[in-house]
Amino acid sequence: MAENSGGAHCLKYGFTVNHVLGLRIVLQDGSVVDLGGAVPDRPEYDLTGVVVGSEGLLGIVTEVVLRILRKPEATRTFFATFPSTTEAGNAVSAIIASGIVPAAIEMMDTLAIVAAKAATGVDWPEVAAALLMDVDGVADECEHTSANAIELARKAGALEIRVPKDAAERELMWKGRKSAFAAVGRIARNYLVQDGVIPRSEIAVVLQEIAALGQRYGLQVANVFHAGDGNLHPLVLFDGRDPEEERKAEEMSGEILRTCLRHGGSITGEHGVGADKAPYMAEMFTAQDLETMQLVRCAFDPAQRFNPGKMFPSPRLCGDRPGLYRPHPSELSGEAWRA
Repeated sequence: MAENSGGAHCLKYGFTVNHVLGLRIVLQDGSVVDLGGAVPDRPEYDLTGVVVGSEGLLGIVTEVVLRILRKPEATRTFFATFPSTTEAGNAVSAIIASGIVPAAIEMMDTLAIVAAKAATGVDWPEVAAALLMDVDGVADECEHTSANAIELARKAGALEIRVPKDAAERELMWKGRKSAFAAVGRIARNYLVQDGVIPRSEIAVVLQEIAALGQRYGLQVANVFHAGDGNLHPLVLFDGRDPEEERKAEEMSGEILRTCLRHGGSITGEHGVGADKAPYMAEMFTAQDLETMQLVRCAFDPAQRFNPGKMFPSPRLCGDRPGLYRPHPSELSGEAWRA
């Protein structure tokens, strides 16, 4: 609720906000308010949509009314490998441009594939890029749509395409994808996960720029992400025992966000802003934009008691800047403390 979280199947089914019909929220004065309800479209301001994704700045949500969706009749899955992320990105663009709306379409690069294999035992070739795609709905439609998507993947340069022979093999494929984040811990002591968004048409070029950043900073990057909606999750690998390497990882992580912005994207897709990305909000929004957001916040919480210091950038003189927080010596000695 707080972050308007997403996931692999949000391309077709939408994010949290698309499934919340109503909610109960406790405001800063202790009053309880019900917003929305069981009726899909109520004659009022969509304050439910305002609260979803507000990162706890407006109040405390205690109850939620959720939309229930019918389970699809059938699901068809395929796994495709590519010689580079460029071909894989082009395949995603071609599939979406054809009018196909996959339930999910995920991309992984070599490092992510290696990590997933080590963690789950999936029999995947260690290629430069791979796509894992679901289509669901009426059975006949699924067969037709999946066949078209596979043909488009071949035309984009797919090296190999695998269709699971049964539900168990499909489940193992998705286990490989879903375990990728944790599995990267097998190939790196530490990593930073980013959550930027770009237009689908920019996937190939942005991945090339991220690779160039990795070369510039001397760090490896594993990419595993929701390709269908352009929600990138680059994992910057580093060794936290080396302070300089940690600093470079944090700096590079910020440059990835700036790359997303340059290509018409966003600094977050599903994991929120929090404190870490607050300094970048001013690079994405104008001062007027941020002021308007603060006015909405103050309408719910005039004293700004909820989640102080989150989401909105503070003046630079207050020490708000990208990077890991490092306490001042006076804070460590107990002579001073953070508000």
